[in-house]
Amino acid sequence: MLQQLSIFAENRKGTLQKITDILQKEDINILGSVTNDSAEYGIIRMVVSDTDKAKNALEKEGYLCRTTDVLGVLTDDRPGALNRLLLALYNSNISVNYLYLSFVRESASPIMVMHTEDVWEVAECLKSKGFDVL
Repeated sequence: MLQQLSIFAENRKGTLQKITDILQKEDINILGSVTNDSAEYGIIRMVVSDTDKAKNALEKEGYLCRTTDVLGVLTDDRPGALNRLLLALYNSNISVNYLYLSFVRESASPIMVMHTEDVWEVAECLKSKGFDVL
């Protein structure tokens, strides 16, 4: 199971750069990320090389952070791969709250990072259907 770091931050110019600067100074690599914003605040979701270290460093700088279990599912890099995964979830009556793309650095294989209601149960479901879950 992957750990995701969610950072709650003001929607202001330079905020994301400040966050990445903190992570860089701590030698933390961002493996996947997605941002969602509203008029005043946003949520930056990341899978990073050291979740605990990143959370501590960001909280020390005043950011509100939370860690969450998320699924990482290896997919093929070809048309229809995401559809195949989503169809398997749909046929199992599983809703996806959100997802974003990352990659296995060594092989450049895509990883779909996703959050569902019960990630452990969904992981077992996907494994039973032949998916490679991280």
